[in-house]
Amino acid sequence: MVTVKIPFLDLLKVADSGQAFRFNAIDPTHVELVAFGRYLQITQTGKDTFAFSCSEKDFDSIWKPYFDLDRDYGSIVSSIKKDDSYLLAAAEFGKGIRILKQDIFETTISYIISQRRSIPSITTSVERISKLCGKKIRAPKLSAPFEKPLCTEYYAFPTPGELNALPFKELEDTGVGYRAPYISRAAEEFASGKLDPASLECLSDEDLYKALISMYGVGTKVANCIMLFAFARTGRFPVDVWIQRIEDKYYGGHFDCSPYPENAGIMQQFMFFYERRKDII
Repeated sequence: MVTVKIPFLDLLKVADSGQAFRFNAIDPTHVELVAFGRYLQITQTGKDTFAFSCSEKDFDSIWKPYFDLDRDYGSIVSSIKKDDSYLLAAAEFGKGIRILKQDIFETTISYIISQRRSIPSITTSVERISKLCGKKIRAPKLSAPFEKPLCTEYYAFPTPGELNALPFKELEDTGVGYRAPYISRAAEEFASGKLDPASLECLSDEDLYKALISMYGVGTKVANCIMLFAFARTGRFPVDVWIQRIEDKYYGGHFDCSPYPENAGIMQQFMFFYERRKDII
């Protein structure tokens, strides 16, 4: 177990932010997730204090970058233009949301699946794919301050080779619809090495965008989501139906990202969460 103080983290908001599709609330103070072939549970134990069900080594090498813990989100919020009442309200409402730096292959496939889909239906397909060809992860036996995991077993998201070996008919049966050929081609290109995560990470934003947009079935929104949520390119600003609605209603059809060249994607997350949840929470 690792206990750490994190001044800008709200577990429930991150779980409900729509960034990741296997990050779930257990109760008001506990969440669980599966990522990088591991099960993790986190609980809030005090003001800005959190316990992680992992080793120090895994926390430092995996979960610290995953939760973007080296970034000062407080100063980013302070940089919001004072005359932008909507964004100020969105940032206050979304306080505690961090951009998750997720596995590149899983994020690519997940956001290919996401096209014209609701978050619950994306989650269902991702879980079905993981159960079909990902490695089984047995739920750990945890003691206080943690809770019993929601399931007895979980599944890692498959590697490119594992997904590439899945028969196409079985892939179609996961409910991905017309996206099945896009997923199949992406798995083949990652498995063959044509698309290499380490090489992609070294590219500039412009070249990375070009590489992603050249993939079969990947458009502008999906490419920007992959850049933001897998490569931590926080200057990207994905526009989906929610963001377009915000731009049309509050910004005359276009949100000006130029005041936030390095943090537009963080602003996007505040706006996305606020617009989806402000009338519910």
